[in-house]
Amino acid sequence: MLLKNKVAIITGASSGIGYATARLFAQQGAAVVVAARRQAKLDQLVAEIRAQGGQAIALAGDVGHEPFARQLVEVAIREFGRLDIAFNNAATLGAMGPVPDMSLQQWNEVMQTNLASAFLAAKYQLPAMLTSGGGSLIFTSTFVGYTAGMPGIAAYAASKAGLIGLTKVLATEYGAQKIRVNALLPGGTDTPTGREFASTPDALEFVASLHALKRMANPAEIAQSALYLASDLSSFTTGTALLVDGGISINHV
Repeated sequence: MLLKNKVAIITGASSGIGYATARLFAQQGAAVVVAARRQAKLDQLVAEIRAQGGQAIALAGDVGHEPFARQLVEVAIREFGRLDIAFNNAATLGAMGPVPDMSLQQWNEVMQTNLASAFLAAKYQLPAMLTSGGGSLIFTSTFVGYTAGMPGIAAYAASKAGLIGLTKVLATEYGAQKIRVNALLPGGTDTPTGREFASTPDALEFVASLHALKRMANPAEIAQSALYLASDLSSFTTGTALLVDGGISINHV
C-alpha cells in the first residue's frame, strides 16, 4: 500500500497508460480522481476500482480548458479532502505529416492538449499540494524529441519536449516546499495512441524492433514507473526525465 491515504488526479484515464495507472494507484491505497473525455469509459473504470474496494470518482472534460483543470482539483478536495499526487497523462498525437503540410490550427490543437494543459494542471494542482504539505507532480512525456526523432510528428514531439522543460523549472521552484516534479518518458506502448502511430502489423513490428527489448510495453509496465514517481520510493527524485523506454534510446541496430 505505497499510496495509502493519498489522493491522486489521473488524466487520460479512459484507456492505455492512464487506465492502468488509475487501477494501480487505487490498489496501492490512493483515492483517485480520474479524468478523460469519455464519460462511459471513466464510469467503467470507477466501477472496477470500487468493486475492488478502492475509492474513485470520475470527471469528464478537456484538459486543455482552464475551468476543467480547476474543477479537477476542486473535486479532489471536496470529495477526498486533499491532493497529494497528479499524473498528468492526457495527450493527443494530433495531425501527422511534414511540417509544411500542417496548419497552424493543427499545431495549436496539439500544443493546447499536450503542453498548455500541463501549465493549467500545475497552476491549480501546485497550490493544493502546498496546502497538503507537499506532493508529487508527474507529466507524461516521451523519448520522441528527447533521445530520438520520428518523422511526421513534429507537433507531438515539440509539445512533449516542452513538458521536460516545464518539469525542470517547477522542480527547482517547489523542491524546498516538498513538491517533487518529474516527467515519465515511455517507449513504444501498446495503447490506442501507439496504434494510431503504428497502425499496421508491419509498422508495429518495426516499432517493436527499435527497442533493445525487441517488444513494446504493456500499459501496466509504464504504470509501475508512474507508481515509483508518485510514491516515497522516489523521495529523492525530482526534476528528472525518467526513460522507461525498453532501450529504444540506446538501441542502434
